[in-house]
Amino acid sequence: MLRKAYNCALRSSKWDRFDATRLASTRAARSTYFKAIKKAKRDHWASFLPSATPHTVWTAKKLAFGHPPSRFLELPGASTPPELNQVLLNYFFPGEPAKFLDTILLPFRDCLPLAADEVGRALARSSPSSAPGPT
Repeated sequence: MLRKAYNCALRSSKWDRFDATRLASTRAARSTYFKAIKKAKRDHWASFLPSATPHTVWTAKKLAFGHPPSRFLELPGASTPPELNQVLLNYFFPGEPAKFLDTILLPFRDCLPLAADEVGRALARSSPSSAPGPT
């Protein structure tokens, strides 16, 4: 009801922006509407806290903090975006290659390196709409 009255007053004040009585009624309707919202929130919080159970404590926490957590990660040792970037790079791309790589490539040590035209022919034969790997 209050929202409807506020919107009605707002629309009527847009038609005649220089009418002081319409502007005053719009301000009063706005003030009444937002004060009613604040009062409803305060009353709800006051009635919710005494009836909170161990199962609803997380709901109370979410209501107390209001905003969701930041979208950016918070990692130890990284408080700025460049530091966060460096921590992630070090985690996903460590400096030394894995030791077991030598045992995997052992049977292929005698093979000659691939030529550029061999790679080009293999890429030309591959499908542009599929990913590499076993079929």
